[in-house]
Amino acid sequence: METKEIERILDQLANKEISEYKVSKEQFMDFRQLLIKRPDFKHFRGIAEHNAEIIYQYTDTARS
Repeated sequence: METKEIERILDQLANKEISEYKVSKEQFMDFRQLLIKRPDFKHFRGIAEHNAEIIYQYTDTARS
């Protein structure tokens, strides 16, 4: 997955343009590396699914 595409998806989640995004096992490391560098990192919630897929959502309140 390309860096620009991941950044676009994360921005869309943060701007509430999309409510969630499913990340496959193969995409996870690339996605996470960019996610944890964001200043709003703690607003993202990842929900584990079957087959090592993660559904990411953006929350209004940062987790502690």
